[in-house]
Amino acid sequence: MKKAAILQSNYIPWKGYFDLISKVDLFIFHDDLQYTKNDWRNRNLIKTPHGLKWITIPCGTNEKRLINEVVIKDSLWQKKHWNLMFENYKKAPYFKNYKDFFEDFYLNNKWTNLSELNQYLIKEISTNFLKLNHVLFENSTKYNLKHQKGKRVIELLKKTNATNYFSGPSAKNYIKEEVFNNHNIDIHWMNYDNYLTYNQPYGQFEHQVSIVDLLFNKGESSVDFI
Repeated sequence: MKKAAILQSNYIPWKGYFDLISKVDLFIFHDDLQYTKNDWRNRNLIKTPHGLKWITIPCGTNEKRLINEVVIKDSLWQKKHWNLMFENYKKAPYFKNYKDFFEDFYLNNKWTNLSELNQYLIKEISTNFLKLNHVLFENSTKYNLKHQKGKRVIELLKKTNATNYFSGPSAKNYIKEEVFNNHNIDIHWMNYDNYLTYNQPYGQFEHQVSIVDLLFNKGESSVDFI
């Protein structure tokens, strides 16, 4: 039984993204799809004393490109994002545990490709911080896919010999389960409704923030909250 998930890379995604990763043996970044602006691909939320704040990587508004073709031309955002993270989480109980990693990521590198940046962060957080070492990460481009839309997912799953497919609940709007059943692939729908809360700064608890909020506040026990 081989369990797989297929998803576009996001910028320091929320805990639900990593919950999905934790459920599978194979996680495929599906970044040879059209880029969508004002989406999770290049932005996420952190908590501040003034409420939730978007931190956004400037990528322009051109939608006529794939996610893995998105070039980041301006590197000024990197110091800005690090400063925001530092100022708003420096007093968090486990901030010091991850400070060196994120400081190096933002200040000692110049990221020019959105997909590479996102995938690097997701893999590092998964394996080094959440200890999800059982998961193999791959790119959909490896498989030279011929189909589009729904058939594309089936093609990927067949080429990887996956027998179980894990997906977020929003995909119920367009996935036809009978198609997967016809290919002897079982679908498992994620449920993001019952996550535990934890001591989180700045007022009312918010689940929909970046994984960094959980890491900085719960440290090595973060995996117990996804």
